[in-house]
Amino acid sequence: MNLLARRPSHRLLILADTIVAVLLALASMMDPSLEVSTASALSCWLLVIPVAVRRIWPEFAYYGALLAGLLVLSLQVNRLMPVMVAALTVYIVACTRPIRRSAIALVSGLLVMGGAMLASAMSAAPRMDRWPDPVFIVGMAWLVLTASWSLGTTARTRREFAAREAGRQAERAVLDERLRIVRELHDVVAHSMSMITVKAGVAAKVMDKHPEEGREALRAIEEIGRSSLVEMRQFLGALRAPSSTPDNAPLPGLADLPSLAHRAAEAGVRVDLSMSGAVPDSMELSVYRIVQEAITNVVRHAAPAHCQASVSVVDGTLSISVVDDGPGQRRLPGVAGGHGLTGMRERAMLHGGTFEAGPLPGSGFGVYASWEIA
Repeated sequence: MNLLARRPSHRLLILADTIVAVLLALASMMDPSLEVSTASALSCWLLVIPVAVRRIWPEFAYYGALLAGLLVLSLQVNRLMPVMVAALTVYIVACTRPIRRSAIALVSGLLVMGGAMLASAMSAAPRMDRWPDPVFIVGMAWLVLTASWSLGTTARTRREFAAREAGRQAERAVLDERLRIVRELHDVVAHSMSMITVKAGVAAKVMDKHPEEGREALRAIEEIGRSSLVEMRQFLGALRAPSSTPDNAPLPGLADLPSLAHRAAEAGVRVDLSMSGAVPDSMELSVYRIVQEAITNVVRHAAPAHCQASVSVVDGTLSISVVDDGPGQRRLPGVAGGHGLTGMRERAMLHGGTFEAGPLPGSGFGVYASWEIA
């Protein structure tokens, strides 16, 4: 059974086809120019059956319509009904079958219907109203069949194009989600590992001469590791169904920036943090991640240094600025896939914002992002 017929929405279409088939049969039998007999009446009802089942068995209905049309043409001078039924059924064949199979069906219909109508017209007795000549009749029949097939082929092509476009959009959505996950994992892991690496280096250098300082560095490593694990659990929990993680803590936001600045200070980067204005809730995570990645790069490439981080909303514009005074001649990683500067740029573009980064005159490095939120 054709898959289209299994959809609930197509049951109404099948019912409509059945009604159309009955109306066609009644109209054919009421034609005053025809001599109605038991044989002609049965042939009319037989002819319209394919219309009722064309959405269930498209090809069976079409070829059945051609055979029934031959019977009708051999019993009565009714050249309109067979063409109409063949056109209605070839449309569904063109809609649901590959182009090669539907083209074969069309050619078969043109040959069978054209030959039968030509023979019927040639053998019919002359009519007083000067019925059009056989060549014209066959030409019109071919035109109707070809037009119906063309409409069906166009509908199938548009449907396939829409399906391919939906598939591409689904693939893009999956890719975007993968990039989002990569960005989150990178930001969590890279920041934590940078801090841990710096503190571990400090502990290794001062442990012998200043054991208390070394123990303080180890305690900082433990705290950073614990907070990173908590953040990782929060992130992984957000990927699951909400019902399966009812106790998830919220993802980091602007309220977590002071603790981020404190951890950077422990790693040798003093951060002057300033925040003003109301940041939309939907953008808090992106703002936090951009500031986090920028400060992490300062820790990784410029420590010890002084860093100024600013988040402000003025006149409907949300701006982020992270500027350090460390060595200006350095190159930060920009690997595709959400790492480094690329990851910050992706987060800025995610909300339709702008992003700039580069060395400052003399020394230092600046990262700037802004969005129109009004």
